[in-house]
Amino acid sequence: MKKKIKSKKITTKPLKRESKNAHETPSKVDVSIEAGAGAKGKRAFSLIRGMHDILPREERYWKSFFHRAEQLADYFQFGRLETPLLEEASLFVRSLGRGTDVVEKEMYIFEDRDGTRVALRPEATASAVRAYIMHGLWNTPQPVKFWYYGPMFRHDRPQAGRFREFFQLGFETIGALDPAVDAELLLVAYTMYHDLGLPIELRINSIGTKPERERYSNELTNYYRSKRSYLCEHCRMRLTKNPLRLLDCKEEQCQPVKETAPQIIDWLEESSKSYFMKVLEYLDELSIPYLLDPYLVRGLDSYTHTVFELYPVGGTAGAQSELGGGGRYDGLIEEMGGKTTPAAGFALGMERSVSYLKQRVEEGALVLPEVGHHIFFAQLGEEARRRSLKVINELRKSGIRIAFNFFKNSLKSQLELAHNLKVPFVLILGQKEVQDTTVIIRDMESGVQEIVDQKKIESVLKKKLGLSA
Repeated sequence: MKKKIKSKKITTKPLKRESKNAHETPSKVDVSIEAGAGAKGKRAFSLIRGMHDILPREERYWKSFFHRAEQLADYFQFGRLETPLLEEASLFVRSLGRGTDVVEKEMYIFEDRDGTRVALRPEATASAVRAYIMHGLWNTPQPVKFWYYGPMFRHDRPQAGRFREFFQLGFETIGALDPAVDAELLLVAYTMYHDLGLPIELRINSIGTKPERERYSNELTNYYRSKRSYLCEHCRMRLTKNPLRLLDCKEEQCQPVKETAPQIIDWLEESSKSYFMKVLEYLDELSIPYLLDPYLVRGLDSYTHTVFELYPVGGTAGAQSELGGGGRYDGLIEEMGGKTTPAAGFALGMERSVSYLKQRVEEGALVLPEVGHHIFFAQLGEEARRRSLKVINELRKSGIRIAFNFFKNSLKSQLELAHNLKVPFVLILGQKEVQDTTVIIRDMESGVQEIVDQKKIESVLKKKLGLSA
């Protein structure tokens, strides 16, 4: 006699309220897994705030960017780089700087069981540089070219297009100081959107070298001090910690102040101006439209020379609409313990990019190519279903795209599915065909059917479909 198994109740200790300090270690929760889950009255789980699901119906939009990135990476010889989601927290503190919002407010930092302070990666450039140094890639032919795609994490305030887990797609070139490197990265970023039918606006500027930037920073600080009462709370803090980031502020109340601020181009030496002009000459040769933005900066100390951002055409430049950006960061490798090494790169935010693509499709401004099916495989009966799966698998490498549904039992319902998919032919396998090792090929337009030996299905279908044998 079988014993009845009693379900165990979930027992938990009360959860502490979420800490406002992202650096605090989360409190431990004692949770025992309940047996018999799914019974009535149980709480339905929902997403953690700031996270989101990507459903199958959205897959084609995400795939469009990923496949385009793969193609561009292959063509321009960028190798795929995969780095861990979890790194030492000090890696990002050093690369991003202690005065940045990401480090001070947004990083997911906690203590590992061995006492190591670790963090979920908030961006990927630091990991790419760590890999470059750690694996001695400076000993290989330069430059080294990476591309990456994956989730990043920031405990930011969730809003339209901004999540706490978000995806980035990026390209990095390490080991060459040349305007052609900047131009190649700009070309890849621009082409990513252009080939998908997404018009974008490229904003570009130069922030020169570190000494030039320091002189400009002093001038900028003096100017902003005189406008202190007009600044947002964050900019008042930036005034003492990282003045260049004042120009990176997207808050509305700070825009009038920024519009009359000193321009960094006036503080650049001739060599830096010459470098920037050569980058622009490449863009002119490539017929890539751009907008010179004298107030565009990337606020980290490691950035040098070219910086840029991408926006949808017709949109306003701001935190809510920026699709991506990047630039040259010649000081980062040395800052992170490597040799003095030039580098440049960019990252694109996938959530906003996908949203832009989806919007254009829904507006009818562009149509994404559909991956259709050549045939529908219909089956009748249990034995036919088993044989169908075998035949479908045998045709997998043939290049013939097959649609099927093993959970529709009637021929009528399966033919309706085939009609909705607009396939030209349907294969029909019933009990008789299983015994005779044949299959029926039905022409959906004429309704004409013919019986074919199962061994000849591939060759007959390829002939009918006009595919190479």
